[in-house]
Amino acid sequence: SVVLTTVGPYQLYGGELLAACVASGTAYVDLCGEPNWMHDMIAAHHDAAKASGARIVFSCGFDSIPFDLGVWCVQQAAIAKWGRPAPRVKGRVRKMQGTFSGGTFASGKATAAAAARNPSVFKLLIDPFALTPGFEGPSQPKGMLPEYDETVGGWVAPFVMAAINTKNVHRTNFLAGHPYGTDFRYDEMMVAPGIGDIGKAAAEAIAKMNPMGGDKGPAPGEGPSKAEREAGFYEIDFIAEMSTGETLTCTVTGDRDPGYGSTSKMIAEAALCLIRDVGGDGGVWTPGALMAEPLKARLEANAGIMFKVR
Repeated sequence: SVVLTTVGPYQLYGGELLAACVASGTAYVDLCGEPNWMHDMIAAHHDAAKASGARIVFSCGFDSIPFDLGVWCVQQAAIAKWGRPAPRVKGRVRKMQGTFSGGTFASGKATAAAAARNPSVFKLLIDPFALTPGFEGPSQPKGMLPEYDETVGGWVAPFVMAAINTKNVHRTNFLAGHPYGTDFRYDEMMVAPGIGDIGKAAAEAIAKMNPMGGDKGPAPGEGPSKAEREAGFYEIDFIAEMSTGETLTCTVTGDRDPGYGSTSKMIAEAALCLIRDVGGDGGVWTPGALMAEPLKARLEANAGIMFKVR
């Protein structure tokens, strides 16, 4: 059996359910993108989950499955082609249409409030290795300001989900024994539309936006209409850069809006994959570390999410 929970903010409502799953050895998937809570749950329950056999898998929605598996996919291609992983991968969001859900907005507000109350939470939020206890890798690209990216031939801007996705990617590498290397560097940014000065202006405008700011967001339970969900999509490039200058790209595409239409399919397939397709020891896992290959196959077959290497 598996528990699938979408009830967030998890830092307010998720702790007791997770503890019960750990105690009973029950598999668990969620949509958590709250790194402060995830950090605390790893510290409190990872060893107990290993003992009970409970497989706990956080972040089984848009944050962070496309990013976690996109990096895994391009690294598999790099190893197959060159015999070694790429020391640097860039996640570049090229297209994305969709709106935030009320639950995502509430989780963002809860995390911001926790950081305002406790400086240690803020420090954790800006640490790319916050979910890899005992391991701290090399300095990572900051991704906090617009910049011109020669790899994509245009301007890029900060991406709002990078703070959680990058942590999950590094935890996958950590849990799997560092198949990407202990010197692995990774960042995520959004590709701005337009070229030249137009692209620069667009990147600067994106950087000034704060979709989690203010109090005018949707309430929990509110979100895009059926038509809006079906009209949504996304396209993300994961560019592996070798020290020789050679590159490979894995493009991940989704056929629904990220926050609802695509996320609902992702978490459902993750839950089924966990109990039908994979074994594995208990512990607090990431999708990429526990079920990358079979989950990728499920997403391509059933969820409208495609992975293409070129």
